[in-house]
Amino acid sequence: MPLLHEYPPKILVALGESIRGNDQIHLWLASNGYPELAAFSNAVRGSADAEKFLMAKHPSLAALDAAIDNNVKAYLWLKRNNLLVYMVFADACRGKEEGLNWLKYRNLDIFIHLAAIIRFYRENQYFDYHKKRF
Repeated sequence: MPLLHEYPPKILVALGESIRGNDQIHLWLASNGYPELAAFSNAVRGSADAEKFLMAKHPSLAALDAAIDNNVKAYLWLKRNNLLVYMVFADACRGKEEGLNWLKYRNLDIFIHLAAIIRFYRENQYFDYHKKRF
């Protein structure tokens, strides 16, 4: 399974659209060989089922999702597994300038774009503690 930064740019753009809530693109990812990206999109959007799927089949993406949520154990897991790009991306998703600058310096603009989508999504959600996250 490729690492996130090894996917073709057009697939990463599709991931961003899926995170934004484009159901057609999400379904396309799921049915065209990228179920892990569809699950990651769902996990970013709060799906516990997607998190379980990722933990079982794609633990690096599960750890990335948790690190984006500022889970220290997940962040350390990424570090132990030498997933520097995931660590930096998680930082960028939380708006840390160091992460954004690291990505920019390496011309990883698609990850700056994805970080902005994830950050916007997470900062503009209303969570009712009486309801489960979907």
